[in-house]
Amino acid sequence: MSTDVVLELDGVEVTVTNPDKVFFPRLGKTKLDLVNYYLSVAEAALRGVAQRPMNLKRFPNGAEGEPFYQKRAPTPRPAWIETATVEFPSGRTADEVVCTNTACLAWVVNLGCIDLNPWPVRAADVDHPDELRIDLDPQPEASWDDVRKVALLAREVLGEHGLVGYPKTSGSRGIHINVRIEPRRAFVDVRRAAVALAREMERRAPGLATAAWWKEERQGVFLDYNQNARDRTVASAYSVRPRPDARVSTPLRWDEVAEADPANFTMDTVPQRLAQMGDPAADIDARAGRLDGLLALADRDTANGLPDAPWPPHYPKGTDEPIRAQPSRRRRPAV
Repeated sequence: MSTDVVLELDGVEVTVTNPDKVFFPRLGKTKLDLVNYYLSVAEAALRGVAQRPMNLKRFPNGAEGEPFYQKRAPTPRPAWIETATVEFPSGRTADEVVCTNTACLAWVVNLGCIDLNPWPVRAADVDHPDELRIDLDPQPEASWDDVRKVALLAREVLGEHGLVGYPKTSGSRGIHINVRIEPRRAFVDVRRAAVALAREMERRAPGLATAAWWKEERQGVFLDYNQNARDRTVASAYSVRPRPDARVSTPLRWDEVAEADPANFTMDTVPQRLAQMGDPAADIDARAGRLDGLLALADRDTANGLPDAPWPPHYPKGTDEPIRAQPSRRRRPAV
């Protein structure tokens, strides 16, 4: 049986239980290896999660086992673990973990969290996001080159509307682009801006970029605007993903996007990359923009007769939302 490892971090003790438990069987990487990875990139990893409520996605049996989601902060927990109260679409509330330091990072990894999944809000204001999240989700027929082309188009459209995007590999087949925004708008407005962005990109690159919610209608790379709905989370920068090769969701410079290979960014390679070149997203907090331009685009779409885009199934139906059923199953009008 593994002997617990006690770490001294930020003036407190963090116990890593079962440190030799294998989390990535094909690599032989253990829970302690995962903890040490996060400690090696802690400053950059905290940039993506600090002061943010976090949904805990726990893998008690490692990356190849089934995870479970824990939104409420575990009890009991150390007195130094901070929490924030968030409200879900159902109207229920919960206290969620808020990481502020390396001790908390080590503590959540010890719980079996392989990747980190924070809300796009800060604990001081949980109802007004400070991050617009663009999730580029390639459909099965789309290539990695297609994803990169759509990412570069997103940069162009964001720039036209006064916003700066920070790309990162998703750690899977896609790319995420984080956009720091002033925390002035409600979730519904941030999502509306994301819908407008997705539709504009679809207009510019039909067949390559798509805003279609229903899978049967998608072609190319889907811009998942619903990642900006309340309670939705995305793996943060420098998160290890639960894949056999321990791939990492890694921030990129824009001049890297056209050539980047996500398979090159793993637990073993990312700490050295970060030490050598620094964090490409290091200045993200200094580049907060406003959504006025994208919301004006949304207003134009509404004036042109475009309804709201579909919401995820467990969300209350939007006032201007179309029929919430995939097109092939909708009842046809009687002839």
